[in-house]
Amino acid sequence: MPTPGADADGPPLELNSQSLDFLEGLYAQYVADPQSAPADWRRLFGRFEGPSAGAAGMVNGAAEAPPTGRPVAADRYAGPGNDASPGVALADVERGARTPATHLIALQERVDQLIRNYRVRGHIVADVDPLDQARPRPPELDPAYYGFTEADYDRLFSTRTLQGPRQRTLREILRWLQNTYCRAIGVQFMHIDDLVIREWLQGRMEETENRTQLTRDEQIRIYRKLVDATSFETFVQTKFIGAKSFSLEGGESLIPLLDLAIEKAGDDGVDEIVLGMAHRGRLNVLANIIGKRAREIFREFMDVDAPTRTGPGDVKYHLGYSGDWTTSRGHKVHLSLSFNPSHLEYVNGVALGRLRAKQDRYGDVHRRRGLAILIHGDAAFAGEGVVQETLNLSELPGYRVGGALHVIVNNQIGFTTTPGEARSSPYATDVARMLQSPIFHVNGEDPEAVAQAVRLALDFRKEFQRDVVIDMYCYRLRGHNEGDEPSFTQPLMYRAIAAQNTVREGYLNRLLNLGGITAEEAEQIAAERHAKLEHEFNEARRKDFQLYNPTPTGPWAHYVGGPAADAGEANTGVALAKLQDLLARLARTPDDFHVHPKLVRAMERRRRMADGREPLDWAAAEALAFATLAADGVRVRLSGQDSQRGTFSQRHAVLHDVETGRKYMPLAHLSPSQGPVEIVNSPLSEAGVLGFDYGYSLDCPEGLIAWEAQFGDFANAAQVVIDQFIASAEAKWNRLSGLVLLLPHGFEGQGPEHSSARLERFLNLAAEDNIQVAYPTTPAQYFHCLRRQVLRRWRKPLVVMTPKSLLRHRECTSTLAELARGRFHLALPESTVRLAEKPDRVLLASGKVYFDLRERREELGLSGPAIIRLEQLYPLPERQLMAALAAAPAGTPIVWVQEEPENMGAWRYLLACWGHRICDRYPISCVSRPASASPATGSRTAHQREQAELVERALVG
Repeated sequence: MPTPGADADGPPLELNSQSLDFLEGLYAQYVADPQSAPADWRRLFGRFEGPSAGAAGMVNGAAEAPPTGRPVAADRYAGPGNDASPGVALADVERGARTPATHLIALQERVDQLIRNYRVRGHIVADVDPLDQARPRPPELDPAYYGFTEADYDRLFSTRTLQGPRQRTLREILRWLQNTYCRAIGVQFMHIDDLVIREWLQGRMEETENRTQLTRDEQIRIYRKLVDATSFETFVQTKFIGAKSFSLEGGESLIPLLDLAIEKAGDDGVDEIVLGMAHRGRLNVLANIIGKRAREIFREFMDVDAPTRTGPGDVKYHLGYSGDWTTSRGHKVHLSLSFNPSHLEYVNGVALGRLRAKQDRYGDVHRRRGLAILIHGDAAFAGEGVVQETLNLSELPGYRVGGALHVIVNNQIGFTTTPGEARSSPYATDVARMLQSPIFHVNGEDPEAVAQAVRLALDFRKEFQRDVVIDMYCYRLRGHNEGDEPSFTQPLMYRAIAAQNTVREGYLNRLLNLGGITAEEAEQIAAERHAKLEHEFNEARRKDFQLYNPTPTGPWAHYVGGPAADAGEANTGVALAKLQDLLARLARTPDDFHVHPKLVRAMERRRRMADGREPLDWAAAEALAFATLAADGVRVRLSGQDSQRGTFSQRHAVLHDVETGRKYMPLAHLSPSQGPVEIVNSPLSEAGVLGFDYGYSLDCPEGLIAWEAQFGDFANAAQVVIDQFIASAEAKWNRLSGLVLLLPHGFEGQGPEHSSARLERFLNLAAEDNIQVAYPTTPAQYFHCLRRQVLRRWRKPLVVMTPKSLLRHRECTSTLAELARGRFHLALPESTVRLAEKPDRVLLASGKVYFDLRERREELGLSGPAIIRLEQLYPLPERQLMAALAAAPAGTPIVWVQEEPENMGAWRYLLACWGHRICDRYPISCVSRPASASPATGSRTAHQREQAELVERALVG
């Protein structure tokens, strides 16, 4: 409540508990001598005079204390579950103890609580649901909850905590709060801890009552976009009856929303927008936002070009596209809609990774020139755990993109599942509260409210560079697809939907009433759009129609996919002097940097390796692969759990000063002209992070982009990304990737969850030269494998089974000379054991088991059998293997040896490729653990016994 005024008697005073002493003194002065008090205060105190002024409550229509029986404890005004500050204590407002001063303060603090609770709870009663389904009304939004009656509505109160006038009547305060927080936009923002952000949002919303003033041109533009959206859906439903399109009907406001977002982003200096979305509404977005010609989409519906397509392809509502958008102010924005399978939310990380790669390419270190727009369904956003994984990336240095715009197309239904069956939270967006970002719930049937939400959301993102969420409430006109009957399971909802006008009709009526458009103008807009669609349809029917088949451009112009026969080879060796220099640099730190004492010895070992006094271990070879590429200007990015140190304390790519905690990465200090190097510790996430790094590889084909699992066993937590993107993207979408997966693998007695990267699963996915699967056994082989991945023009994902115990195995070493003059050998015969003239067997193996076999062979004093290592398992190097076996007579038995159970590892894949004879020349059999449901035993003793038996059988039968 305000002071009576500001006059010559003193400055204005805001009433709160801190004013109590002053007011009590002033009132005592008034009681002793009314004329001694300032005039405004005399008038105010006079209103308390009555039969029992100051004790029995206020008279002349003033508020009494809350009704008898209603407690007025401190938390009464905060409301249940509220995080608002405590209200007025009972002792301050009890009738028998209250003075005018305490009463005034009590009333003002109740008003302050009312204001705060509208900010906290107003979204609950906001008019955001076009179906107007009932929702409970929190009692703390009712003035009566605080003891106010209708008689108080015209009483003046201080509004120092609201934007605008410093004092208003309670009636005006309520109107302002309801307009701001309870109309077509409901906002959740009071969960944000940062006071600066909360006050910024309050200011932006309360000064305009959370509405935007649109010009006539802007209104017409919104209407045109609604016409585009509804016309496209109507046309498709008419021309392709019963065909699946996953229409946007009921959610058409998404199209003007995206239009407004792109325009606003362009005005803010954004040059690149990457979009990710599921299938609902995708065709509409492709046609009306991304720029794909409608004729292309119609031709895909006709499905007459299947014989001319390359690869199996995908359904039309999974396809991506890219195009250029020129804003109304002339700013050019490149749009990329990512391809996406039906696995809904898994595209989120992919889109973010793509944007991060684009930002890095352009040197956008401040993350200002790019924007990710992620379009979600309500059921998927609440239900799929990968959403949380991806949201968690938003503020992490290795994954930040400067904030994404999340748009939930809230149909208020899953396939047939209601919100009450699908989530435990009030909103589909509640998982996003983890981000300390606002969530704007908006009625999709009010396009101007949508415009306000978009503008405010993007202003927030620009100001604070955080993710922001728009939850657009709408409905789904049809079933999950065009063939479904939704009233089987939601009869009441679909009865309400049947009574709805389209958002286009509703907005047209508004514009007609405002005089913003004439009926003739509206009809002309609709007619023009329909004519354009008819023209596109007729073009699609032409016999000479050619589907658009874009050739790779930009960074992809120099790279190819296709058969392995087109891969070619690359010179992966590096001059010895350069290797020595780089390895020495990797062992240096600044003079004032305090290396951990245990790592001082490791650095000294690196220096001895550089001098040729000690062979290279695995970590040194990897560091040299990274360093040699970076020195040539290649970007290197490795992301994974604990990747800076390495799961097995082997890498130590990032050093920590033991006295100051300062970090230092030698790989980033090789030369002024080197390529960027990022070694990133990821969160404890597989699907979200692997999706991100896969997306990064899509827009950085020239770099070495790698994701590392903590143990290979954990990669299957990202199986959807592996199956739906990495292994199949080229076949489905003609999208290439050079992503590297580093998966620690090997049976060493660590139990069933720390032994197997499930090699068999990758080999089962391998077909049409879609991926590469390697299992290198020496540091030099690993070095050349990584360099080959970058230096060849051929771009395919590379899956590498990496070692654990071999990281420090005395025999698992290489020389600098092997790095300098060598290459990656697909099959690796032994240099010390020759094939006998008539061997009784030849062993074929991959990975760690080779060292176990060799060690035991030496212990037994055997001269054979010879062991050939298959270093690449896919594409299967038959030519190189046959060359290694050339000295063995036809019919020589070949024994495949693997640590994994018979039903796992590579055996069944090899059996499928060769049958029981390799190239119809050599019979092949297998030595392995017996087939098993679990990869490995949990007993180290049992493991050692199994391993010894396996090796013995392989060597001597």
